[in-house]
This record gives sequence, C-alpha cells and structure tokens, in this order.
Amino acid sequence: MEQEIVLKKQRQGLSFLKPLIMKLSPKINKGSLVSFLKKSGITLLSVLLFIGLWHMGAKALYDVEAEYKIEKALAERGQEAADAERACIASGDSSCQPNTLPSPSQVWASLQSLIADHQVITADKAAFVEKMAATNAKLIAQGKDAIVYTGRASFLDIIFTSIKTVFAGFLLALLIAVPIGIIIGLSPSLRSAFNWFIQVFKPVSPVVWYLLVFMIVKTLYIGDSSDNAFVISFISVGLCAMWATLVNTAMGVSSVDKDYINVAKVLKLGTFQKVFKVILPSSLPLIFTGLRITLSVAWMVLIAIELLAQSQGLGLFVWEEFQNGANDSNSKIIVAMFVIGIIGFLLDRFMLTVQNMVSFNKNEAV
Repeated sequence: MEQEIVLKKQRQGLSFLKPLIMKLSPKINKGSLVSFLKKSGITLLSVLLFIGLWHMGAKALYDVEAEYKIEKALAERGQEAADAERACIASGDSSCQPNTLPSPSQVWASLQSLIADHQVITADKAAFVEKMAATNAKLIAQGKDAIVYTGRASFLDIIFTSIKTVFAGFLLALLIAVPIGIIIGLSPSLRSAFNWFIQVFKPVSPVVWYLLVFMIVKTLYIGDSSDNAFVISFISVGLCAMWATLVNTAMGVSSVDKDYINVAKVLKLGTFQKVFKVILPSSLPLIFTGLRITLSVAWMVLIAIELLAQSQGLGLFVWEEFQNGANDSNSKIIVAMFVIGIIGFLLDRFMLTVQNMVSFNKNEAV
C-alpha cells in the first residue's frame, strides 16, 4: 500500500511535464502509419521477389551454359574430358566457370571487392603524397608543376568523375537553354523562326553530338598535349540534354498571364525588370520541369559519351569490364548498373524537390 502511494506521488510529481511531452512528441496519425507500413511492406516484398527471380534466372542460365560446356567437351574430346569439365565446374574453379548473368550473391561480393579496392588505392595515394611532399615543395618553389599520382582510379573515384561531368554538362545546358528560351519566348516571330532549329537538332543522337564536339575541341586545343576527355564529355552532355529546358522555358515565358504583362506596362518597368520581376517568377515551374528532364537525360547519355570520349567515368568502366572478360567482370557491370540507376533516381528526387519548392502545384509526382 505504501509503495502504491509513493508511485502515485511520483506520477503526480511528473505531471507538470505532460504538456511539454505532448507538445514535443510527433502527432502520429493511425491511418497514415498503417498506410506507410503497408507501402513499405509491399515495397519490401517486391524487392524480395525481384531478388528471387534474379537468383532463379541466373541459376537457370548458369546451368544452360554449364551443360553446353560439358557437351562440347564430350563431343570434341570424349567422355573423360566431359567428366573433367563437370568436376571443374562443380569445384568452383574460376578457370572453367560459365560466364553468364551473375547471381545476387556474386554481385554483392563484387561490390565488397570494389570497396576494398578503393581503400587500397586511397592508401596508395596517401603514401604517394607523403613520399613526394618534399620533392613537390621544391618543384613548386622553382615554379614547376608538382608530381601527381597517376595510378589507377578506384570505383568511387570513377563515380565522382561521372557526377562531376554530368553537373558540368547540366550547368552548360542551363546557361545556354534558359537565356535562349527567354528570348524566343518573348517573341512569337522568334519562336517561329527558331522552331525548325529546335525540331531538327533535338532528336540528334548523343553519339553524333560527341563527334561534333570532338571535331571542334580537337581543333581549338590543337598542339595541346593535355587530356581533353572531360571537356569533350561535359560539352557533349550539355548540348544533348539542353532541349527540354529550352522548350519548357520558351513555353513558360510565352504563356505568362497577360494581366501580369499589362501590370508591368502600367508600372513602366524596363525590359530587364519585367523579365526578372514578372516573367521569370511566373515561368519558374515550367523551367524547373525542363531542368528536371534535362538532368535525367544528361545522366542517361553520359554513359555512352564517356565510353566514346575515354573519360574515366562509369561509361568507360562498364566497357572496360566487358572487354576484360574476367570471372567477376559481369558482376562488376551489374554493380555499375545499380549505381547508375540509384544515382539517377537521387538526381531526379533532388530536382523534384527543387521543382516543388518553386512550383504552384504541390501534387505528389512519381
């Protein structure tokens, strides 16, 4: 009885904290929580289903190629060779394993291998910098260039190179497409005059854009021994991806409410004031829709352009692994595929967030 009285007093003594706790604690709606758990459960099930189907498909393809290798050995070298081939495959020896679609476990192992490889390369870079610190200090004091690390790039370095390239291309597309879109959006005559130009060059393949940029950059940098792969890559990406922003900007500017334009005339705003205070704020939702599409297109075409330009990004990584044909090359290609998809998704979510911040329509987008 005494213990109950003490507990009751303790609860009463803490009762003054109840309003604060209620204020600080998040209000959980039971319906939204159930909906969230339901969506999460469905997503998890779909992921598990995907992995299961992937595993079964990889196993089926493995068996098909393994059986083919055994039958080929039997036909060409006899039963003893076929038995030896079967035993070699069963042992897991990398020299005789079927080179087909890797399983989820193989892809996971390749991801861990790439991460471990990154750690080794990072340690090598740090050791090189420490070793060359005194020498580089002397070279810099003499006005010469420092000696830089020229070893192989790690997988994370390759990812950062691709991200840097796509953002440089995206910035170039923005700087070209938005001003031109504003200019032709302000004039129906200019829109009609430049419509053919947009319609002709918008569907051009990224491979063709790369070749065009290569012709120009090669001439401008003639006699220069520096590596121009990055310059060629980001310019090609920007030119190939800018068209959605150009079209959306022109459409947004041309569709500004005429009442806003009349108010600007009444207030006697100059051309630049009218553009920056009236037209651009009204056009921002459409402009950002175009920028979102541009960033997505830039990331998609980047892989092909990096391959052609021999730029040390994900595109070249995938091609080199395909050409390499090592036992884990297919797994590394699948790792790169997932990385490309995840980064593309994150870039799209980033642009969608920015778009929703400036858009009048806050509806949820897919």
